[in-house]
Amino acid sequence: MATAPIPPPDAAHGLRPDGPAPAEGLAAEALKRVPPLRAERQCIREHAASLAARLDRSRPLARLAIEGHARAILAELGLPEGYVGWTMVAVASAFWRDQVEAIPPDRRLLLLPHCLRNSERCNAEYNQLGLLCRDCGACRLTDLRAVALARGYQVLIAEGSPTVIEIILRGHADAILGAACLNSLEKSLEKILLAGVPCMAVPLLNNSCRDTSTDEDWVREMIDTPYRRGAARSQSYVHLLRAATGLFDSAELERLVPRLRLGPAPAEGNGDGLEGLDPVAATEAIARHFLLLGGKHFRPFITLAAYDAMTGAQGAGPEGTSLAALLPDAVKRVALAIEVFHKASLIHDDIEDDDPFRYGHPALHRRFGTPMAINVGDYLIGLGYRLVAAEREHLPAPAIADVLGHLAEAHTKLCEGQGAELAWRRAQDKRIAPLEALKIYALKTAPAFEAALRAGLRLAGPIEPLAEPAARFARHLGVGFQVLNDLEDWEAEQPNKRATGTDALAGRPTILWAMAMERLDPPERRRLEELVARPQHDPAAVVEVVESVRGLYQRAGVYRQARELVARHRQRAHALADSVTLAPLAHLLHYLADIILRG
Repeated sequence: MATAPIPPPDAAHGLRPDGPAPAEGLAAEALKRVPPLRAERQCIREHAASLAARLDRSRPLARLAIEGHARAILAELGLPEGYVGWTMVAVASAFWRDQVEAIPPDRRLLLLPHCLRNSERCNAEYNQLGLLCRDCGACRLTDLRAVALARGYQVLIAEGSPTVIEIILRGHADAILGAACLNSLEKSLEKILLAGVPCMAVPLLNNSCRDTSTDEDWVREMIDTPYRRGAARSQSYVHLLRAATGLFDSAELERLVPRLRLGPAPAEGNGDGLEGLDPVAATEAIARHFLLLGGKHFRPFITLAAYDAMTGAQGAGPEGTSLAALLPDAVKRVALAIEVFHKASLIHDDIEDDDPFRYGHPALHRRFGTPMAINVGDYLIGLGYRLVAAEREHLPAPAIADVLGHLAEAHTKLCEGQGAELAWRRAQDKRIAPLEALKIYALKTAPAFEAALRAGLRLAGPIEPLAEPAARFARHLGVGFQVLNDLEDWEAEQPNKRATGTDALAGRPTILWAMAMERLDPPERRRLEELVARPQHDPAAVVEVVESVRGLYQRAGVYRQARELVARHRQRAHALADSVTLAPLAHLLHYLADIILRG
């Protein structure tokens, strides 16, 4: 296996920043001001285009690098720091323009914002994909949509929708062009940029949700981006991301893991959906249905990408050459098993926490009852081990034994971490030090990332020199990921849940709780304990409790402190990636630190 030294830190890509972490991208509202003068916006665009022409296009531009370039442009022009978000969009769009040109128009997706419509006159309806425009001509959406469709584009009138990510990962589009407010661009396009998908955008002139406007001539210019066959493409993980997501297409799942019991899936709608199911086939039917519901599929992606990095990294090339040949079915089944284990843990977590929803659907124990949900989770654990063990005929037996051993170790650590959390909930003293909360995270979350990473590495060959840095990297990845998950519990838009603050209401020992208990004064600590101790059944009372807890968390500064903690784990993960001498693997680790910890 050939190795190559890692290139030195690249100022153009900024993957490994030194010193304190910069502001969290577009997270601060103060950094999302739109330059009010057209001349200022034009000047920024010209400088962004000049800068992009000098950058290395062979690999994607990381968010931290985009921010650094944006700040440099504003400093050179003497413009306010508050324009950094707008300038970041200009830099990213200029960087990707040449590669958008390499994408045929019918493989481009144009996103238009519903807030460009005339809200008083528009009576169009919505579906899960966005606004169903009737082309009535009452607003500019009709004209822009017509121009794009005439050029062969796919068009959606939606912003901030998970559907966009789904379209990319399902392989329906290879480039994204959009007009949206800076808030929506931050939420929708960051992961698309990190995946290496060519992407351009024109921000709206304000962040209003009604009757807004944009530089329409620039939107038309963006739509008119010509197609140039054979233009250079950047390195991209989108092909491997699609391969991981594709494992859970119903047809591919059936091919890789044929059903043992024939029968229909549980019926949708009211009731548990078990009517008419063969009792013996019910467990498998529910389990497979749950596997297809959704998820980010980070863990199987890590396994596939690690294997690819160790075997030539052709799957991470610009075209993702012949993934079917590069990724044997045996490796796909092991990657699939990693996600099966994760799904089993989610079912058991939902039972233990009595969470009402998962992937926007009722949690399994709420729909089918706790006994059936426990049984389905146990079934998935058995299925995961069976999938890996069965590959001993196609992969080296020592490698399969090592993978099984690490999976078993990850499984037991997960149970220890969850057990520590459950024991803490039963204790009368609800104090927990931040370090203790992080130890629970290291047991609950990090081992799954380590198992996924080590499985991909080990299936490609012996990994003795990589074992220790891989374990440390996975620890930073897992702990940082869990802290981010805690922060997401307080965000209004969540893909998996339908309420905010559920961690606090359920009495989970999160890092946010630990930091608040450490930083609040005694009366405020008692108030926090009282808020979460009393059961709440009235929805209005629940909202009041959540907002009271939010206020105490804000007073303690825990959200800022938690984001700084994520940034530290991200920096340490990047430092470990720097220590890896195999360039494709090092690049993958940098990418994982960025996309999972939002670099």
